[in-house]
Amino acid sequence: MSIAKTYTPADVEAKWYQRWQEQGFFKAKVNPRKQPYSVVIPPPNVTGVLHMGHMLNNTIQDVLVRRARMQGKEACWVPGTDHASIATEAKVVQLLKEKGIEKKDLTREQFLEHAWEWKEKYGGIILEQLKKLGASCDWDRTRFTMEPELTEAVLRVFVDLYQKGLIYRGIRMVNWDPQGGTALSDEEVLPKDTVAKMYHLKYEVVGDRSEKLEVRSETRERLSDDSSQESHFSPLTSHFLTVATSRPETIMADVAVAVNPNDDRYKHLIGQKVSIPLLGREIPIIADEYVAIDFGTGALKVTPAHDLNDYELGLKHNLPVIDILNDDGTLNEKAQLYVGQDRFAARRNIVKDLEEAGLLAKVEEYQSVLQTSERTGAVIEPRLSMQWFLKMEHLAGPALAVVESDQVKLHPPKFKNMYRVWMENVHDWCISRQLWWGQRIPAYYLPDGSFVVALTAEAALQQAREQTSNNELTLQDLRQDEDVLDTWFSSWLWPISVFDGFKDPDNADVNYFYPTDDLVTAPEILFFWVARMVMAGLEYRREVPFRNVYLTGIVRDAQGRKMSKSLGNSPDPLDLMAQYGADGVRTGMLFSSPAGNDLLFDIKLVEQGRNFTNKLWNAFRLIKGWEVDAALPFANDRAVEWFAAKLHSTLTELDEHFDKFRMSDALMTVYKLVWDDFCSVYLEMVKPAYQAPIDAETLRHTTGFLETLLKLLHPFMPFITEEIWHELAERGPKEYVCVAAWPKVQPVPGGALLLSRMDKALDIVAGVRNIRNQKGLGPNKPLTLVAKADYDNLMSDYGHIIMKLASLNSIQYTTNHTAAIGFVAAGAEFSIPLEGQIDVGAEKERLTKELEYTQGFRESVLKKLSNEKFVQNAKADLVERERQKLADAEAKIVALEQSLAAL
Repeated sequence: MSIAKTYTPADVEAKWYQRWQEQGFFKAKVNPRKQPYSVVIPPPNVTGVLHMGHMLNNTIQDVLVRRARMQGKEACWVPGTDHASIATEAKVVQLLKEKGIEKKDLTREQFLEHAWEWKEKYGGIILEQLKKLGASCDWDRTRFTMEPELTEAVLRVFVDLYQKGLIYRGIRMVNWDPQGGTALSDEEVLPKDTVAKMYHLKYEVVGDRSEKLEVRSETRERLSDDSSQESHFSPLTSHFLTVATSRPETIMADVAVAVNPNDDRYKHLIGQKVSIPLLGREIPIIADEYVAIDFGTGALKVTPAHDLNDYELGLKHNLPVIDILNDDGTLNEKAQLYVGQDRFAARRNIVKDLEEAGLLAKVEEYQSVLQTSERTGAVIEPRLSMQWFLKMEHLAGPALAVVESDQVKLHPPKFKNMYRVWMENVHDWCISRQLWWGQRIPAYYLPDGSFVVALTAEAALQQAREQTSNNELTLQDLRQDEDVLDTWFSSWLWPISVFDGFKDPDNADVNYFYPTDDLVTAPEILFFWVARMVMAGLEYRREVPFRNVYLTGIVRDAQGRKMSKSLGNSPDPLDLMAQYGADGVRTGMLFSSPAGNDLLFDIKLVEQGRNFTNKLWNAFRLIKGWEVDAALPFANDRAVEWFAAKLHSTLTELDEHFDKFRMSDALMTVYKLVWDDFCSVYLEMVKPAYQAPIDAETLRHTTGFLETLLKLLHPFMPFITEEIWHELAERGPKEYVCVAAWPKVQPVPGGALLLSRMDKALDIVAGVRNIRNQKGLGPNKPLTLVAKADYDNLMSDYGHIIMKLASLNSIQYTTNHTAAIGFVAAGAEFSIPLEGQIDVGAEKERLTKELEYTQGFRESVLKKLSNEKFVQNAKADLVERERQKLADAEAKIVALEQSLAAL
């Protein structure tokens, strides 16, 4: 059989993925004879394409699902996409603009036709890309958050929560995107570091100032007409209160200035009034301990309509609210000045006018964080707006309790504190969005302004007739709310709705696969999605939606920056897979991705992953290239016993890593087992001499070991393991490693002793190899190993392995050599005779220097151990380590002295 010299991923990946699908290995069905294992994909935005975060997240999910499938569980991985209201609407609006069509010129129905057309054309791209990664999803179960059944589930939940009194409509402070014209959730707001300006403005304390008020009134009228003209304020000599603000354009919405009641500078002003610069409107000076004495000037302008903290302060002190902004971020008539100007243009103009009026004390620059819209990039405007809200306190308590009690386990558990803080400080959820793409809120307004909430327009009409006692009302008399629901209001139902748990709460799928087992997601949506799914699960199934939450880190570049297209620091995952193979990319990303910690991506990691696939392929080629001689006796019993013990001790460690969701550690454990133990040691132990045959028993064991390793590697590297699996032996039509049984721990009798003795033998081999490296002796140059004695029968039992791995001519038990170099290994002394092979003078000089250094090191350790305070106060394990250092140094000194004596 001809085997390719190199592994070429492009030749095998599409082939095996197609066969897995044809065999139906990814399809899951209710099977009472098997334990269910279910995972729901965090639905990527329908607008999305595969990025590095998706690669990491879905690789981890696939590892978990493939392992569960091999464990004999009914593994069900549900894929799907999120309709992503804001992102999709922005895409469609942009596409229409390119065609010369404006959204404002379309009806809602016309716009939605374009949106659905876009979704059908582009919405499935990311799912197809996930197949290239090897994602073993049950594609027949693919769901979309706006498909009819899931939309109905969303509306049913809205109606139910409204009827329970948990959903209400009111004016509250929200994140407003002036460019998108909609409220945003907190997770749709991106902080951006910036250098901002702090403006120190003079607010005049009200006194006898009728003349100045008249001048200011005239000026206000002039500024309303033309803010570009010069101001002509007379010099002010009255008492001023200086207030610092980063947003001078909002002073027209000021309703008070607040100071701390304990601030001696301002105690005498509390209860008095100041006039707003340029405007002249008088506002009170109030006292509140919320104001930080040592921040800014210690005097805070209170603008309830345009700042969340100011809004809370306004409620506390019963202050009025003046909203000076339009939906698009321009100033409205309530501002009185700069009406119609964009907020930032108004800022420039008001700063100019304040300066000319002598009311601008100073301007300072400072580091700030600007809140921007994730979708449009616009600066977010905190704004009071009429919206729909969901009360969260009722839902948050039970959702916190199940995490505190570990009914839902967070991995790593450090995120439990973050979860607790969020849940104990939960705010009502703004669930409405001013968009057309999404699930439309099922509220219907009557001609008198009242409304009813119902699942359908027909049901709403019936309610309206009952509510008004007017049977003459028709559907035309009802107007449905224009807003749609926040995208998260559909995705928080995901673990239930994908199994049609709202359509039929007692159907077989939801009863079998719910609750799901594991959720893999990012920490930044721990509250916005994970916590809300827990709430929904407890509210509608009386069960948690999943048992474990694995929180990945963020994929960053080598400089620690988050990968993004805008920075140009994110490689295209498809290009990476084309160059290095899907298996190489998967393993490369998992090599350094511990749960909850960010991954510093380096292309060298992917290169390492590709090198690993090549190492595995070469090991397979080596074994397949051996000729078998059935007449040969079994010659490698020690090696086979050792690797069997090593394999099953590693299995125990590997299962523990999986149980604790240490995915990176799990991969590294298998990696070391394959590369270090199997390829670099075991195969070197058992491989026959060049062109010599191997005995059948050794080949049988070796092939069996490789098959086991392929099973352990398959969840991480599905493609190459399937390829080698089928090349290694003839397989039946359903015999795929994809569904092979996951190896079980089978303790080897005396395994611990086998491992210990082989470790000692390998330590001796390492000692010989170290001398070869130090002396520049080739790896195959024959050498003699001199041992003091048979060292606990180790040399007689493992001498042939030591000789083979260390390329020795012989092992002797004499020290009668004129020139030799010694070393300590496995707690015993050995030496290598080097007559005629080294420069004796140079070697003496080197050994003398090393001896002096080691003697100095020993003295430093002795000094530390002779310090009674250190021995008494240091931890026991630290003291023990120092004693071990001393013993090692003394043994090395003996070996060096003997080597010098021999020379």
